[in-house]
Amino acid sequence: MGKLMAIALFLLMGIASLALAGGHDYAAALSKSLLFFEAQRSGYLPGNQRVKWRGNSGLHDGKINGVDLVGGYYDAGDNVKFGLPMAFTVTMMSWSIIEYGNQMGASGELGHAMDAVKWGTDYLMKAHPQPHVLYGEVGDGNTDHYCWQRPEDMTTSRYAYRVDQNNPGSDLAGETAAAMAAASIVFHRSNPAYSRKLLNHAYQLFDFADKYRGKYDSSITVAQKYYRSVSGYADELLWAAAWMYKATNNDYYLDYLGKNGDALGGTGWAMTEFGWDVKYAGVQTLVAKFLMGGKAKNHASVFGKYQEKAEFFMCSCLGKSSQNVQKTPGGLIYKQRWNNLQFVTSASFLLTVYSDYLTSARRNLHCSSGSVAPSELLAFAKSQVDYILGDNPRATSYMVGYGNNYPRQVHHRGSSIVSVKVDPSFVSCRGGYATWFSRKASDPNVLTGAIVGGPDAYDNFADHRDNYEQTEPATYNNAPLLGILARLHGGHGGYNQLLPVEIPVAKPTAVQPQPNPVKETPFTAPVAIEQKTTTSWVANGKTYYRYSAIVTNNSGKTIKNLNLSVSKLYGPLWGLTKSPSGSYGFPTWVSSLEAGKSIEFVYIHTASPAEVSVSSYTLA
Repeated sequence: MGKLMAIALFLLMGIASLALAGGHDYAAALSKSLLFFEAQRSGYLPGNQRVKWRGNSGLHDGKINGVDLVGGYYDAGDNVKFGLPMAFTVTMMSWSIIEYGNQMGASGELGHAMDAVKWGTDYLMKAHPQPHVLYGEVGDGNTDHYCWQRPEDMTTSRYAYRVDQNNPGSDLAGETAAAMAAASIVFHRSNPAYSRKLLNHAYQLFDFADKYRGKYDSSITVAQKYYRSVSGYADELLWAAAWMYKATNNDYYLDYLGKNGDALGGTGWAMTEFGWDVKYAGVQTLVAKFLMGGKAKNHASVFGKYQEKAEFFMCSCLGKSSQNVQKTPGGLIYKQRWNNLQFVTSASFLLTVYSDYLTSARRNLHCSSGSVAPSELLAFAKSQVDYILGDNPRATSYMVGYGNNYPRQVHHRGSSIVSVKVDPSFVSCRGGYATWFSRKASDPNVLTGAIVGGPDAYDNFADHRDNYEQTEPATYNNAPLLGILARLHGGHGGYNQLLPVEIPVAKPTAVQPQPNPVKETPFTAPVAIEQKTTTSWVANGKTYYRYSAIVTNNSGKTIKNLNLSVSKLYGPLWGLTKSPSGSYGFPTWVSSLEAGKSIEFVYIHTASPAEVSVSSYTLA
C-alpha cells in the first residue's frame, strides 16, 4: 500500500509539474486570436467564414469616389477603415508568419493566418489604384462615433480619403509598402503570382512615399483626431526600405538604410515604444538582424548604430537600461491609459524575435547593467503574454473568450448589438446607443480572441462598455501576438532565424479549406491576355489612356463560351459583349476562337490598366 501511495504521489506531482510547466494554452489562444480578425472583416464575407454572427457590410465603399474599396478590416470597435493601422496590422501579421510560420503550420493555424493577411492585402491593393494614389480612410470617425450601429446597418458617411502626389502621405504609403513587401514573402512559395503582384505595388508605393514627402494626416485631416502621425514619416521610410530589402534582396534598399540612417533618425532615436505610429524600434531590430546575418556589406558601422538603438529598446523593456519603461505593480509594460496593451504585444514581439536572433548569432544582449542571455528576453515576453492571458493581480484574461474571467462588455458595435442573423430588424444610428450601448449586460456576441485595451497603471480594470480606453479592442493589438503565441506553443524548433526560413505551404483544414493557389493566379495558362497602352491624351486636366488587350488561345483546341472578368474599369470598352451577370464574352460577330488565334478589345479610362482575367471557357 505504501508503495502504491508513493507511486500515486509521484504521478500527482508529475501532473502538477506538467501543468505548471505548460501554463497557458498558447495554441488555443492563437486560434482565438485569428478568429478576431474574421470578426473585423468588412465587405462580402467568404463561404468559409467562421464567425457566424457577422454579415456582409460596407458593400458600396468607394462607390462615391468611383473606386472599389469593398473589403479590408475595421480597426477597432467602430466601423471606419483607417489605412495606417490596417497596413501596420498586415505588416505585423506577415512578420509573425515569416518568423514563426513553421510553428503555425505545426499547430494547424498557418492557413488561417495567411487568410488573415490576404484579407488585408486584397483590400490594400484596391486602395492603390494608381502608382501615386492611395486611399487611406473610408468613413470618418466623427460621424461614425455619433452612431452606435452594427456594420451591417451602417448609415454613416462612407466617403473615401486619399493621398496623391499633390497631397502626399509618406507615412501611409511607406507603411503600406512595408505591408505589401512583407506579405509578398508570406506568399512567395504558396502563391508566387500573388506575391509578385504584391511586390509590384510595394515598389510603386515606396517610390511614391520617398519621392513625394509629407505627413498623411496633413492631407487626410479627418484622421488627425484618431490616428495622428506624431512621429512623422521618416520612420516609415526606413521601415519600408527594410521590408523592401528583405523581400527583394535588392541592394538599393540596403544602401537606402545605410545612407539615410542618420538623416531619417534610424541611428539616432532611442525608443521605449513600438506601434502603428512609431516604427523606429522595429526597423532597428530588422537592421540588427541584417547585420548579425552578415548582410550589412559596406554599411556595417552605420548598421551597428541601428543595433545599439535596438538593444536600448530591449534593455529598457527588461528594466536593465539607463531609461526603463514604466511597469504596473503586476509587472505589465505601461505606456498610456488608452489601449495600453497595443504597446505590450508589439514590444513583446520584438523581444521574442530578438531573443531568437541572438540565439542564432550565439551572442548575448549588452545592457548598461551587464550582459543578458537571450533566454531572458523570451522569458520576459512570455511574462507579458501570461499577464494578458490571466496571470495578473485581477486574475482577468484580457483576451475575450479565453479563460473564465474575461471582459463581457466590450466597446465594440458589432459585438454589443444582437446579430443581424438573429434579428435582422434595422438598428438606427442613435437607437443603437439607447438600446444596446447602455445595456448593463454581457455582449450578445462574444468577440472571441480580441485583445482589449487593458488595465491602468495600477492593474485596475473596469469592464464597462463605455470605458473605451480599457475595453475597446484593435487589430494591431492582436497582430504581433500571433507570432509570440506560435513561438511559445511551438518552441524554437532549431531554426536559425538569421537565415531565410521557408514558410511551409498551409495544409487545408476541414473547418476552412485553403483556396487552390492556381485558381488565384491572374491568368489561366491556355488563354493568354496581353495589355498595352496605345495612346494617351489630356482633356479637362485629366490624362486619358487607350488600352489594347489581346486574348490569345494557346490551348491547342477551339475555345467556346469564353467568359472574362474585367475589374477596375472606369470607362467604355469595345470589342466584347457584356452579359447581365457583369462578365464579358466574345463579341456578337465571334462564336469561337480557334487554336493559335487572337481577338482584340480596347477600352479608355484615366487609370492604370484594368484587371482582366479568365473566368471560364469550354474546349470544343
